[in-house]
Amino acid sequence: MTNLDKIMKPKSVAVIGASTKEHTIGSDIMKRLQEYKFNGNIYPVNPKGGVIEGLQAYTSILEVPGEVDLAIIVVNQKFVLDTIDQCHQKGVGGLVVITAGFKETGKEGAEAEKQLLAKVREYGMRCVGPNCLGVVNTHPEVRLDGCFAETLPERGNIGFVSQSGALGGGILNILKDLNLGFSQFISIGNQADVNAETAMEYWENDEDVKQVLLYMESIANPANFRKLASRISKKKPVLALKAGRSAAGASAASSHTGSLAGADKAANALLAQSGVIREYSLKNLFSTAKVFANCPIPKGNRVAIITNSGGPGIMATDAICENGMQMAPITEETKAKLRSFLPAAASVKNPIDMIASAPIEHYTQTLETVIADENVDMIMVIYLPFLGLKDIDVAKALMEIKAKNPQKPIIGVFMTTSNFFTTISEMDVNMPFFMYAEEAAEGFLRLDQQRKWIERPEGNIPSYSVDYEKAKSIIAQSINEGRDQLTTRESIDVLDAYGIRVCKSGFATTEEEAVAIANSIDYPVVMKMTSKTTSHKTDVGGVRVNIQSEAQLRAEYQDLIAKLTERGLIDGLEGVIIQEMVKGNREMVCGIATDPQYGPMMMFGLGGVFIEVMKDVTFRIAPLTDIDAKEMIKSVKAYKLLEGARGTKPAQMEQIEETLLRLSQLVNDFKFIDELDINPLLISEKTGEGIAVDGRIKVRMSEAQEALGYCCKDGVCACSL
Repeated sequence: MTNLDKIMKPKSVAVIGASTKEHTIGSDIMKRLQEYKFNGNIYPVNPKGGVIEGLQAYTSILEVPGEVDLAIIVVNQKFVLDTIDQCHQKGVGGLVVITAGFKETGKEGAEAEKQLLAKVREYGMRCVGPNCLGVVNTHPEVRLDGCFAETLPERGNIGFVSQSGALGGGILNILKDLNLGFSQFISIGNQADVNAETAMEYWENDEDVKQVLLYMESIANPANFRKLASRISKKKPVLALKAGRSAAGASAASSHTGSLAGADKAANALLAQSGVIREYSLKNLFSTAKVFANCPIPKGNRVAIITNSGGPGIMATDAICENGMQMAPITEETKAKLRSFLPAAASVKNPIDMIASAPIEHYTQTLETVIADENVDMIMVIYLPFLGLKDIDVAKALMEIKAKNPQKPIIGVFMTTSNFFTTISEMDVNMPFFMYAEEAAEGFLRLDQQRKWIERPEGNIPSYSVDYEKAKSIIAQSINEGRDQLTTRESIDVLDAYGIRVCKSGFATTEEEAVAIANSIDYPVVMKMTSKTTSHKTDVGGVRVNIQSEAQLRAEYQDLIAKLTERGLIDGLEGVIIQEMVKGNREMVCGIATDPQYGPMMMFGLGGVFIEVMKDVTFRIAPLTDIDAKEMIKSVKAYKLLEGARGTKPAQMEQIEETLLRLSQLVNDFKFIDELDINPLLISEKTGEGIAVDGRIKVRMSEAQEALGYCCKDGVCACSL
């Protein structure tokens, strides 16, 4: 059940724990409900009865004479569960549990919260909290202020979810100062029942909510969040401030993918794949919210700049270009119109410099002219105080033009005193104002980001024909032997079973077998040791490249055996892999790492010896769509190398995309794969193919045993029998 009407649009509210004692939550909530003029009945509930804030108080919710849609609970934690029972008897449909003392306090509190949720589910209720600030709905037909924030809410179009109660209250105060109102606010607290996903789904088709703001510290169900957010963000902007950017746990990983991954990278990938615009500070969150509150989604990324000073115009141009947008090519017709009223010293090229003497009339005429230019998608208007022109008068004139022309985003950059922004914050505005051009450029970038997401195809998750049974048998053999890490040979064979292009190769346990394989492949070849005890082959000289002849191969083989024996590593040696030596100097990496919360993450980027230094990699949460795979490849800086820089053969992009998609299918089929590396994925100079030259696979042993245990008996793998 996702309908939250009983909570967000109640016709009656009971405050259980209402109080006459000043500066208590039970007192403050009663005052807020009345001061904000709630359009419904308010019932204070207190065991002592009496009169609270001029209203008759009832000793129990069961004594309330009328129906109650919403109960706001602020009683002591030990009374909460009994209170919920009474609410059920009364027929209450929605709960807001302000009371703290649940899972945030430890084991006992967690058990109490578990019982709370069980009752809510049994009774068919919806519950916000516990340990929350409350809820707000500013719609004129509701006017619900059911929280204890410091200030009364301002009307606007933002749906705001906060996991932190105190921070949520602070944000509400700041939004008011920034002249940003909101339509609905939910402080989810411990999110026992209602969470960010619930709120997003509730607001999906609510015309009163034009954009969604999220403050999150965790994402309870990443898969469900992705499904919902991907759909909702197509309809309205979803902005998120995700706290907790620690990469704790990444250092324990043994693969390159694992060591470069981390919880925040997983969260970032999830949000990007969901169309959520992530901000990393409250300042940027508010700035972006201000832009979406006052600007339509543009048709393109072509920006026109109108200024009364050349220097700021140049800096604004830099900011626009650095954020990946285009300077709009002003038409000759527009230029002619501008010349008809601007002074000769003015520049009608983009940026359009009206010069310092520009009166208000030039601002309005220029803006009207530029708005009409079909080559312009967004407009930045820069004002610097000159010749006694008042900043607030210019702003009002611009807003009048914007009111008549709402079809294009217009952002004002007013490089003036802070008094201007104080004044503008108290006005009813229809366009955002910033002090610096860089802020405006970032706002345009967010608008363009939303435009691209709306236009982005949903993508498909393909299913390839693979040899699942072969892969399962190989993995099961390793599990049976008590190894959570497959050998190089086993890893390559699993990749091959899933249709991933691997080097022509063979496995040898003797020198003569190695020679025979090399002769069949043809020289030059590469020799790699494969061991059940040594994972990083290069550290022990276990990789020998560019072997040109049989004689050289024999010498390298003998040297390898001697060095392993000397180091006491010979017992773990399984054999050697003889591979074709693929010529190419473009080394990429792709792989999988598993985040405990977000699940398997796919990685792609620059590989080889540069991976740890350059860290030119990107991540996405599996399963990948075909669009995800394309974006992964295009998002790394090394993409230019793949395109064919300096005369090199362009890489087969579709084949590399397919490699990523086949890996995604592999980890979906074997969900216990913990880490996987293909490093390098070498781009062939001859064909442009991405060829897996090396591979490593590690599994989570207990999960693998549980998943494959049925096919393994008495230490013998029966998968292939």
